[in-house]
Amino acid sequence: MTSVEITYVGGPTALIAIGGLRLLTDPTFDAPGEYPVGTRKLVKTAGPALPAGKVGPVDAVLLSHDQHPDNLDTSGRALLKDVPVTLSTASARERIGAPVRALRPWESVELPRPGGGSLRVTAVPAQHGPDGSLPLVGEVTGFALSGEGLPRVYVSGDNASLDVVREIADREGPFDVAVLFAGAARTPLVPDAPLTLTSEDAARAAEILGAARVVPLHFEHWGHFTEDGAALTAAYERAGLGDRLRLLEPGASVKVP
Repeated sequence: MTSVEITYVGGPTALIAIGGLRLLTDPTFDAPGEYPVGTRKLVKTAGPALPAGKVGPVDAVLLSHDQHPDNLDTSGRALLKDVPVTLSTASARERIGAPVRALRPWESVELPRPGGGSLRVTAVPAQHGPDGSLPLVGEVTGFALSGEGLPRVYVSGDNASLDVVREIADREGPFDVAVLFAGAARTPLVPDAPLTLTSEDAARAAEILGAARVVPLHFEHWGHFTEDGAALTAAYERAGLGDRLRLLEPGASVKVP
């Protein structure tokens, strides 16, 4: 089985090189500052390790959702026009139009690999907060990547539900690599529950998914995250899973598994 290389750009943005293809998650390249979302503002505390112009060619964007500026910002939107396809939700397709291709939960698309064969990208559910939060936060998706001779990779998007993780593991798992959006995000919109995985739940998710390696994203660089890389490391160590965690510095890469 070949490896997958993941380069951490910052926030929810990473470059995933797999099967000869280069996939970019949730493009965010704007500078630090305040970004409005509805009547509120999200505060970005650090810019990307790589500017959009240094990322290189991208074969597809995996966009968990478009409605929040910490998952798709102005620079990220500009990048979409230079990418052959952006895979996302039906809501994103309605708002952005082409080049977004909407995938329903459990729907798959085959991306041709340059050396022959294909990479299957399957949309999987994501719940951006507690039960009942969908009308407040909007539609979100995750992704499962698979193909002959390739590691199975789960990209969670902004998901906070272990029940969702269990469903994905049952239908698409086990996974070799899990790219988990973590950070226990909290905002006044949903004041009593996190909008993304807590560090403890991220460790539980690794067990549920059977993931040999975990690369966390979206746990820093925004003011609404309440648990950082140190919290992730501690949670994985407590769970006896410290050897699975690959916590990257911005700009760094790792080959897994």
